[in-house]
Amino acid sequence: MRRFLIILFFSILITCCIGFYIKPDNTSTGDLLIGLSVAGLFLVWMPLFIYHRWKGKNVKDYMLTKENIEKMRDYSKDKKL
Repeated sequence: MRRFLIILFFSILITCCIGFYIKPDNTSTGDLLIGLSVAGLFLVWMPLFIYHRWKGKNVKDYMLTKENIEKMRDYSKDKKL
């Protein structure tokens, strides 16, 4: 999954660069490539990246619950000593 995300990111980046390179000569094709790369980045790559990073993690570890607040207080007390 990591390699797929890296390959997809660089292909989107290359498509965007090609769009900016072509834009002065052929405006419609350049705009199309830039638009497709931005849409691919935010509608395809970003959700896949977020899913990959959060897979297997517990969301309750990152929520402010009473137990987590007490853990933080205990941790800060231990650090001061």
